[in-house]
Amino acid sequence: MSESTNHVYPKAAAGEQSANVAPNPSFPKLEESVLDYWEKDDTFQKSIERRPSGDHSQNEFVFFDGPPFANGLPHYGHLLTGYAKDVIPRYQTMKGHRVNRVFGWDTHGLPAELEAQKELGIDSVDQIKEMGIDKFNDACRASVLKYTNEWKDYVHRQARWVDFEHGYKTLNIPYMESVMWAFKQLYDKGLAYQGYRVLPYCPKDQTPLSAHELRMDADVYQDRQDTTVSVAVKLRDEEDAYAVFWTTTPWTVPTNFAIVVGADIDYVEVRPTEGKFAGKKFYLGKPLLGSYAKELGENYEVVRELKGSEMEGWRYYPVFPYFAGDKNAAEGQVPGPEGYQIFTADYVDTVEGTGLVHQAPYGEDDMNTLNAKGIKSVDVLDAACKFTSLCPDYEGMYVFDANKPILRNLRAGDGPLARIPEEQRAILFQEKSYVHSYPHCWRCATPLIYKPVSSWFVSVTKIKDRLL
Repeated sequence: MSESTNHVYPKAAAGEQSANVAPNPSFPKLEESVLDYWEKDDTFQKSIERRPSGDHSQNEFVFFDGPPFANGLPHYGHLLTGYAKDVIPRYQTMKGHRVNRVFGWDTHGLPAELEAQKELGIDSVDQIKEMGIDKFNDACRASVLKYTNEWKDYVHRQARWVDFEHGYKTLNIPYMESVMWAFKQLYDKGLAYQGYRVLPYCPKDQTPLSAHELRMDADVYQDRQDTTVSVAVKLRDEEDAYAVFWTTTPWTVPTNFAIVVGADIDYVEVRPTEGKFAGKKFYLGKPLLGSYAKELGENYEVVRELKGSEMEGWRYYPVFPYFAGDKNAAEGQVPGPEGYQIFTADYVDTVEGTGLVHQAPYGEDDMNTLNAKGIKSVDVLDAACKFTSLCPDYEGMYVFDANKPILRNLRAGDGPLARIPEEQRAILFQEKSYVHSYPHCWRCATPLIYKPVSSWFVSVTKIKDRLL
């Protein structure tokens, strides 16, 4: 738009401003007046054109506007971040820099897929595969720019200066190629690598989540009622002696491959003199004996006290038969020769539980310990977090649905436990209802599972100093 003499700053000469200020101004009308003036004057475009880029673009201030999903309406959070996105570029413009503010639309990822699923009336990955990926992509493409006009109006009413005309979309081929190019640069520099790690995983969306995503929403963590179990595993080298571990996830017990204790924590060997556990010996953390008063009875004998470091290397019999036997103890097998041992670790405490921590491949610390000790682990869950044929007694069961039959088998010593000789069989020492804060998927509110997955990662630690 050409420059007009009617649209020149300042709009009032010195000394005139106070005379023209209304004593009771209508702020909505002032807002509309300013927005109308900017539009007629083409003020934003002039703020760019009148500021040259300079040699080698030295006078440019580069601003990347993180794109929203256009298949959802804007909310208060966008209002808040929108002002921050406007203040910084506006300040740089006032300093004389050329600031292009190109808007963008994020059309990829699960928000787009979930919206398409909602419109199509489907809710599982299997249904998407039955429909066909190409048809599902078409449905996603049709839904991703559903609310662009509402977004434009929202941003305009915020008084933000942005370039919608040249806005980018992540579904455009040039944009996707630029992402692939950037990834290749990371890979060539040794910063991108494929790893196998335990990550928070959504069974419904069938995708891992980042640690950032667990902090992005206030209701990600919700109270959930589960059952904790204390399982007494039979020690190999001591008659009628058991080490008792504790877990809040009974469904992980079939893949127990080790136990860890605290090296400097005090432990006791106790022998109940009455009740169903009379005559047997149990190793527990000394500060936690009070939590097991019912199981131990009023009169129990403290056989001895010891430090956790003295328990290092003790071996025990597997709880479940799936990875038991000489074959599984061989090198290269699951869990291999180092499996079913007690080790020390620095993350053990006596706040709750038994002071002996169950190790399975469904916790980050657990997996790190198993790897460090040379114990080979395996994921017994499919992409929907249902048991596979590796645990045939629970095959096809969703993890949380499997808790009850696993508890029933532990309690009665039947089912898969009946395939273990009675003199080697583990005992369900205690089970209790437990309410705890548990992470849920911020997209679909499904309880998350910590699951080993193969994914690509960027080694940020290698460039941390440069970033800071």
